[in-house]
Amino acid sequence: MAIDPDAEIDHEGPVTPYRQLAEILKARIARGDWAPGRPIASETRLVQEYGLARSTVRRAIAVLVEEGVVWTVQGRGTYVGQPPAESP
Repeated sequence: MAIDPDAEIDHEGPVTPYRQLAEILKARIARGDWAPGRPIASETRLVQEYGLARSTVRRAIAVLVEEGVVWTVQGRGTYVGQPPAESP
């Protein structure tokens, strides 16, 4: 089931909000909202945009990191795709 990239979080639904957000962010990446190697919206922006707790947003991002959809750089943000290979 494809999720609408413009969907809102259903707090009463059977799927947890962090899972819903993870699916929405994946759909937005697939749509091209954020290009590979470029940062997605900040945690603060996602908290404001979706009305979720910061911990919920972090959990959604952790799911995407685990799935290899995004990668994070501490203090810099979350980026689309796989991290660049380490230089020798």
